[in-house]
Amino acid sequence: MTLIAPGGRIGILGDGQLGRMMAMAAAELGYYVHIYGQEENSPAAQVSHRSTVASYSDKDALKAFAEAVDVVTLEFENIPTTTVEYLSEFVPVRPNNKVLEITQDRLLEKSFVNNLGIGTTSFANVENLDDLVQAVQQVGTPAVLKTRRLGYDGKGQVKISQASQIDDAWSQMKNAPSILEGFVNFKMEISVIVARSPNGETDAFVPVENLHKNHILDITLAPADIPDRITKNALKMATTIAKKIDLVGLLAVEMFVTKDGDLLVNELAPRPHNSGHWTLDACPTSQFHQIIRAVCGLPLGTSKRHSNAVMKNLIGDDVDGWQDLVKDPDNCLHLYGKAEARDGRKMGHVTKLFDLKKKPTA
Repeated sequence: MTLIAPGGRIGILGDGQLGRMMAMAAAELGYYVHIYGQEENSPAAQVSHRSTVASYSDKDALKAFAEAVDVVTLEFENIPTTTVEYLSEFVPVRPNNKVLEITQDRLLEKSFVNNLGIGTTSFANVENLDDLVQAVQQVGTPAVLKTRRLGYDGKGQVKISQASQIDDAWSQMKNAPSILEGFVNFKMEISVIVARSPNGETDAFVPVENLHKNHILDITLAPADIPDRITKNALKMATTIAKKIDLVGLLAVEMFVTKDGDLLVNELAPRPHNSGHWTLDACPTSQFHQIIRAVCGLPLGTSKRHSNAVMKNLIGDDVDGWQDLVKDPDNCLHLYGKAEARDGRKMGHVTKLFDLKKKPTA
């Protein structure tokens, strides 16, 4: 493994707010960042040394990008695997293509986790209407039908409460390969973000509780108010998954805590995660500094926090309240440089810190 020292060049696939915060962290560690995305004046490009605006299938642009950097990482997992495979011919890409192949496909992802002996909700593959009929009989109702690929923030999914809704649900999927997941009557949703370096060193941030509104993360409470036993199990599960998937970089593991205190893995995201934004203000090493350390082969920083925290997303017109938010000296305000506020669009976030002895509340 070759160490990429400060002064090196990091390529980031994707140009949104995660790439923006990664680029800012990289600059603080002395690196130059080259963004590859599809938007002019993107949030990430605004704070980066260089940017390329091109298609993920443009081989000429991809080759020039690869030759201009020392390592490539990504800010979202739905980069075409063919793109990552091609870039890997010229430059290390972390995480690798295998990680993306698994985490881009809900069926492969849940099968991978189950094969590690880690629980998920019940699920069944759905390729056509007949498959869906059988899946509902197997999984039961209520259940959630999701596209196997590309869904996020509630997109690409429909709830099935009774068998009479099967035809309509499949119509909404528009014949896309899908997965039916059993509905989980959970106590809370939590997530763990774990980093892993090329030499196998791992470190994980404390589990946090996530509260959603309209299928979009609204508030994160750090740490989650859960027993030590569940905390230890969640950290162990996330670290095991990171090792077995051969991660280099950062992995967010979303989990359900059931009414009985069991843990079920919901989804994996091999990049910085919205539920880790609180680490920017509450930890010596944020999730964004941690991924830069990991992909460059530096020793990982500490994931310990100096404060408890509540992070709230600013969605759409929420950002119009920035003047009131910035008046409060206890608020840590982060805006993403997006020109237009739209419904469901993440425009920024605000974090409030608390003493370690005080439980964060929404």
